[in-house]
Amino acid sequence: MSLLRHDRGVGGVARAYWSQVHPVFMLPPVAASLFGAILAGDGAGTATTTATAVHAVAIFAAVYTAHLKDGYVDFHVRGEDDDHPLTERGCRVGLVASSALFALCCLLLWELAGWLAVALTVPTWGIAYLHAPQLDTNPLTATTGYPLGIALAILGGYAVQTGTVSGVALGFALVFLVLLTGIKVVDDAQDYDYDRSIDKITVAVRVGPARAHRVAYGLMATALVVVVALAVSQIFPPTAVLAALAFAAVALVARRAEPELATMLLVRGSYVFLAVLVAAVWFQPLSRLGI
Repeated sequence: MSLLRHDRGVGGVARAYWSQVHPVFMLPPVAASLFGAILAGDGAGTATTTATAVHAVAIFAAVYTAHLKDGYVDFHVRGEDDDHPLTERGCRVGLVASSALFALCCLLLWELAGWLAVALTVPTWGIAYLHAPQLDTNPLTATTGYPLGIALAILGGYAVQTGTVSGVALGFALVFLVLLTGIKVVDDAQDYDYDRSIDKITVAVRVGPARAHRVAYGLMATALVVVVALAVSQIFPPTAVLAALAFAAVALVARRAEPELATMLLVRGSYVFLAVLVAAVWFQPLSRLGI
């Protein structure tokens, strides 16, 4: 049986599997893994750069599994998508390969970083594999799956370096969980009419688009307030406030935009938010001046 529905040859196989790499949604989890390692800072123990790289690959494999499984379910099972480059067999082969890569990374992490890093990494594959069709039909799990994966990537990246999880790491993980959950609610609202027609219960379908947007921006505002509060209390670096201000500016613009544009702005804004936090943690310029 063929792996491909349209293309042929080795090049076609490579193109088909590469088509399941979606940088917009795959880069943030990998970046979150690296952010966790940066957050460890001077607390890093005997873990090596190799362990950090292995954790980042594990997170990539988990997210790739999610996209491949989601495409398989939406096209071959539900018939929602118009096309897909892989046959059912091709999807299953890809899922086995990505899951095997993830398992290999976990075995390496056990040797390189210890059990806690593995314990925080394994659930990311579970969230990825079960996203469709199990978790994406419930408004809570459908909305929080991706944000929870990001939070676990931060904690896992931190644990790879230190063998522990600190309050600071938990604080950053919580902030991203809440902020990205808000963004996901806005994203899901784009498909309100379609999701309602197929009885897919998202937050927007459950409470209505207008109330869903209020919930979404309330969650995002809560996350930003937490960042400022923890920065003022010197748990986060003081310059983390700049990340909150940058995202708040984007959110104010996005709130007046239509759903598709709002989602694009908020997703890009989350990249800026993460980038500024990375700089705040890595350089901590104000702390060096004694502020």
